[in-house]
Amino acid sequence: MTSTQTEPSTGSPEAPDRRSSVARALGVLTRADRVQNLILLAVIILIAAFVTSRQPAFLTWNNLSVAVTGTIILLGLTGLVQLLVIIVGGLDISVGSTVGLTSVVGALIWTHTGQNGALAVLGALAVGLLCGLINGVLIIYGRVNPFIATLATLAAFKGIGQVLSNGGAIGSGFSSNAIFIFIQRGSVLGLPTQLFVLVLVALALAFLLLFTDIGRNLYAIGGNPTAARLAGVNINRYVLAVYLVVGFVAAIAGVILMARQGFGQQTGSVDGLELKAVTVAALGGASLRGGRGGVLGAVLAIVLLGFLENGMNVLNINTFWQNVAQGTLLVAAVIAQQRRRKERPIGIPD
Repeated sequence: MTSTQTEPSTGSPEAPDRRSSVARALGVLTRADRVQNLILLAVIILIAAFVTSRQPAFLTWNNLSVAVTGTIILLGLTGLVQLLVIIVGGLDISVGSTVGLTSVVGALIWTHTGQNGALAVLGALAVGLLCGLINGVLIIYGRVNPFIATLATLAAFKGIGQVLSNGGAIGSGFSSNAIFIFIQRGSVLGLPTQLFVLVLVALALAFLLLFTDIGRNLYAIGGNPTAARLAGVNINRYVLAVYLVVGFVAAIAGVILMARQGFGQQTGSVDGLELKAVTVAALGGASLRGGRGGVLGAVLAIVLLGFLENGMNVLNINTFWQNVAQGTLLVAAVIAQQRRRKERPIGIPD
């Protein structure tokens, strides 16, 4: 009796579940998700073809390396962790300020410890974790809406960074330190160090979402927090951990920014980074209501935005138009989500 009940259940039910979890983590759960990813890929190809037809140097390794180090690394790191926090039903629009603040703190430690690279990196990472902890505590225990909480910390972290740096660049001499030389110009397994870090974060996130109970619980929390709580999931612990991860990865981006620029700064490359990170997640198919999103779509969105920004620079298009393009893409992604769910827009009759 026992064997006849257990044998059928060991084969067929698990395979669909595994396929479903893989599809969900890759962002290809439904036909609409797959179509969206194909559209992203098509747009990437169109951008590359259009820019190359006017500037043949666009697809050369020299220019692509500029695109990777100049745009894609910071955008990719912050976009991937934004995807993670959106999946769990949250939001972090302070991520750009966290990147800038960690670069400033790292540069300060570097300056006041006799140019100790290891302490500078560890200090920056610790500040990133602290920023994530503050966001998590505000949201969980302060019961503040994630948008409002991180809007407040966006301003606070940015202000602290500006006070510490007097509103300018801080630190120098990073090019003489072996740690920062390795971050800026080194390589791991044939990949530039910065690109290797981005690939490592993407693979770690994909593994987390694909093959672990943690990933399944994250989707459950974002999709239906009440059901997740009734199933015994400690939602507070998961949400706090997610914001700690966001802060830590943002600090890694801050260290990379510090190594690349040769100084710490609260403004400049981090301006508008929060908008770009949200755009990556939304374009990649993440639902801003939580419970949906995948690494594959996010990676395609990272490449698309990186190509778009670099292509506009190559064609000498006014940088202000980049903000217009990014805002337009974000609106288009949200509209596509609404249409995909077949939800009626508020105030518009059926």
